[in-house]
Amino acid sequence: MKSKNFLLSPENLPMYLEDKKLVKDANDCVVRELGGGVSNIVLLVEWPDDPERRWVVKQSLGKLRVKDDWRSDRERIFREADAIHMLRPILGNALPEVIYKDQRNFLYIMTAAPRGSQVWKESLLACRLSDLSVAREVGLLLARLINSTAASSKFELWFHQRTNFDQLRINPYYRTTALRQANHPQVQTALRKLITDSLKIQTSLVHGDYSPKNILVHGKDIFLIDFEVVHWGDPSFDAGFLLNHLFLKAFHRPQFASIYFDAVREFWKALHAGLGLDETGDFETMTIRHLGGLMLARIDGKSPVEYINDEKTKARVRKVGKSILLVPPSNMNELVAVISNEF
Repeated sequence: MKSKNFLLSPENLPMYLEDKKLVKDANDCVVRELGGGVSNIVLLVEWPDDPERRWVVKQSLGKLRVKDDWRSDRERIFREADAIHMLRPILGNALPEVIYKDQRNFLYIMTAAPRGSQVWKESLLACRLSDLSVAREVGLLLARLINSTAASSKFELWFHQRTNFDQLRINPYYRTTALRQANHPQVQTALRKLITDSLKIQTSLVHGDYSPKNILVHGKDIFLIDFEVVHWGDPSFDAGFLLNHLFLKAFHRPQFASIYFDAVREFWKALHAGLGLDETGDFETMTIRHLGGLMLARIDGKSPVEYINDEKTKARVRKVGKSILLVPPSNMNELVAVISNEF
């Protein structure tokens, strides 16, 4: 179990933990696979005799589990572990604690979210009223992440490399989508300009996958995971990424669109206040541009959103995404109004 070809499974993990002297007896723990990811093996370890002791073991894959040929450097797993380790003193219990790293096997072990936590994505798809308060907390946490790392030479030095971000976001999302817009040269130009303009911005740490699937909710607390594309760069990408997921769910469940729009407003209001933004600042402008690009990318890129399958809804999302890319609304209120008019 000391080879780069070794892959974790629920069957071999207990013996791996015993071999590494992380547990006394492999038979004491229970392991199950956690779903939802395409780029890693993620396993949950629990102890029936100690319900509060819960670990997550994460191992990166070189070839992602998607239809397209999509590959990424497996070393990204250690940047993720480093980001969690460095941010936890700042963001506290909103992040897991790193327990162990295995350089040879491209994996690390961290504490799991408290028992009973729910993935925010699941709650959003069920349209629960608690989503508004969660949206506020998610906005405040992103503001804390940006503010605490902005102008930090330590974070800039450690996370300046953006290869993984290019492999897992820029190329499969923006470049691939641009290539598939051959009949729409204006959209291609807008996407390429978005890439160029965003890569020039290097002001704070960027999570890179600030998504409801990576936010777990436990009571009034939230828990952020999955830093595998963390880098120093343009923080408005994270804001656009989160907003895109909220708007896509409105297209998926239009009967609840007003709830998702309220969540958008709560998230943005909290983020806006936490950052102390000007009403028409560059951050807001770039957030809106990223939203347009991401909306289109989650339909026509390498990682299409899994819950939008019918062509009619896809066409509606494409229409709005292209509109935002080509003529970006001037502020968030105008953006919400533009999208609301589609319902």
